[in-house]
Amino acid sequence: MKASRFFVSTLKEAPADAEVASHRLMMRAGMIKKLGAGIYSYMPMGLRVIRKVEAIVREEMDRAGAVEITMPVVQPAELWQETGRFDKMGPELLRIRDRHGRDFVVQPTSEEVVTDIARQELRSYKQLPKNLYQIQTKFRDERRPRFGLMRGREFTMKDAYSFDRSPEAAQASYQVMTDAYRRIFDRFGLRYRAVAADSGAIGGDLSQEFQVIAATGEDAIVYAPDSDYAANMEKAEALAPTGGRSAASQPLARVRTPGKSTCADVAALLGVPLATTVKSLVLATDTLNEPGEVAKIQVWLLLLRGDHDLNEVKVGKLPGFEGGFRFATAGEIDAHFGCKPGYLGPVGLRQPLKIVADREVALMADWICGANEPDAHITGVNWGRDLPEPDLVADIRNVVAGDPSPDGRGVLAIERGIEVGHVFYLGTKYSRAMNATFLDEDGKPRHFEMGCYGIGITRLPAAAIEQNHDERGIIWPDAIAPFTVVVCPIGMDRSEAVKAAAESLYADLLAAGVDVLLDDRGERPGAMFADWELIGVPHRVVLSDRGLKEGQVEYQHRRDTAATKVAAADILAHLKGRLAA
Repeated sequence: MKASRFFVSTLKEAPADAEVASHRLMMRAGMIKKLGAGIYSYMPMGLRVIRKVEAIVREEMDRAGAVEITMPVVQPAELWQETGRFDKMGPELLRIRDRHGRDFVVQPTSEEVVTDIARQELRSYKQLPKNLYQIQTKFRDERRPRFGLMRGREFTMKDAYSFDRSPEAAQASYQVMTDAYRRIFDRFGLRYRAVAADSGAIGGDLSQEFQVIAATGEDAIVYAPDSDYAANMEKAEALAPTGGRSAASQPLARVRTPGKSTCADVAALLGVPLATTVKSLVLATDTLNEPGEVAKIQVWLLLLRGDHDLNEVKVGKLPGFEGGFRFATAGEIDAHFGCKPGYLGPVGLRQPLKIVADREVALMADWICGANEPDAHITGVNWGRDLPEPDLVADIRNVVAGDPSPDGRGVLAIERGIEVGHVFYLGTKYSRAMNATFLDEDGKPRHFEMGCYGIGITRLPAAAIEQNHDERGIIWPDAIAPFTVVVCPIGMDRSEAVKAAAESLYADLLAAGVDVLLDDRGERPGAMFADWELIGVPHRVVLSDRGLKEGQVEYQHRRDTAATKVAAADILAHLKGRLAA
C-alpha cells in the first residue's frame, strides 16, 4: 500500500474527553472517530488492526474445530424471556419494539439464539460435540461509556458456544477452547494472564478470564509469583488465619471519638493499628410474594477488619443472599442501631439482625467498633463475652498483597489487567431453561451441556496500546500492527535515486509477503517520522540521497532509541531476519 492512496489522518492533540492512553492515541492516530457516546467509526488504519485480530482468532478457532456462523444483531425478546434474562439483565440490555409492537433486543451476547439453533438442528448424540462461533457486532447500553474502545456501547466480539452430551465432554471442550485462547494471545504478542473468574450474569460453574497486563487496567489480578495460581479479585479466596482466637485481655470500654467516623481516623486517634478495628456494613435482602411485592425484609450486619474491603460478589453467593441484596436504607439502619453510619457496631442493638463476620474478624479479640451513638466507639470487644458468636462466618473480603496463596505456595501479589477474553462452562443453565435436548445413545432426551467463549475483538487493540506505548505514540506488536514495515524515502519527489530505491524495496517486500506501506506523500522528514511513531508501525526504513551514495539505509524498530545503518544491499535480508525474530 502507498500512503498517497491510503487514509492517513493524524492529530497533534487528542480530544478533551480522551481519558486514557489508548483513547488518546487511537484518536490522534486516526484509527477511530467518535460518532456518539461509546459509539465509534473504525477508520482505515484502525480497521486494519481489527482485521488482523479477527484473522488470528479465526485461524485458531477453526484449528480448534469451531465452525463459524453469524447470528442477528436484533433478536426476538421471546427467546430472552425463556431464560428470564429479558427482565433480569437490567438496563444494559437495549430493548426495542418494531412497528407491530413486538419486543426485540439488540444483542449483547447470543446464548439464547445459539441454544435455539441447537435445539432445532442437533437432534442426536451422533452430532456432538459441536462448537459454533461468530465475530459480530454487540451492543451494551453502558451507564457511563468511557475510555474509547475500552468501555464502549457498540463493539465487536467473538463469541463461541459448545454443545456436548455430558459434563465430562463439555469440560474437555472447555479445555480445548482454553488452549486455543492461549495460542491466540501468544500470537498477539501481548503479556497476559489467564485467571480464575466469577461467571457473573452469564452464569455457569467454571470460568477463566484472559487479562492483558497494563498499569491502567480496570481489573485487579491476583497471582502467586511462586506458583501457577491466578484469579481476578472477585474470585480470589482469602484464607482463614491459622491458629485460634486469642483470649480476651481488655475490658469493654466506651471511648469518645468526636468527628472520627472512619476506621482509619479512629485508629489514628487511639494510636492503635488499623487492623484492630472492625467496620460495619448493613445490607438488606427482600423476599417477594406472588404479585412481586416485598413480603419480608431481612437486615444483615457484615463485619470486616478496618483495613479490608468488602467483596460483593462473594457476598452474593452466601446463603440468604442468592436472590440479590441491597444496602440498607437510612430508616432500616436507624431502626436497628439508632445511629447514623460511621458509628455502627454489633454491640447493644435495638433490634436483632443476622451477623456475618469475615474469617479474619471471627478470630479477632479485643477489637474496636462503633458504639451505636454519635462520636463514640467501643474498645476491647470480644466474641462470646460481649456479643454472641456470628450467625455466619465466611470469606467476604478482597484479598490484599501478602495474603497467603490459596494453593499453599507463597503469598499473593496484585497487578492491574484489562479483560479481553472470557471462557465459561455453562452446564445446562440455558439448555434447561429453553428445553434444548438431544437423543442420547439410550434413546432418551438429555439437555445439552454447554460452554461459551468470548474475545473482545475491538477492545483488544485498545488493551494492546495500554500495554505498549510511549511519549511518541503507539508501539504495536508485529502481529496486529496496521502495517508491519513503513518505507520512508526522504526527498522522493526530488531524487530519482531515492524514488527508484524506495520503489524497488517496496516491491521486494510485497513479493516477500510483508505487510508494507510506502510513504510517498512527500512530507518533511520530521512530520513523516512523527506520523509513523504515533501510529506505531514496528519497523521503519529510511532512504535518503546521502545514505544511498554511501550505500546505506537506516533501519529503526519502534522501540529503538536510535536508527541503525544497514548496507542498502542487505536491508531486505535484515528486515526478514527482524520479522522472523
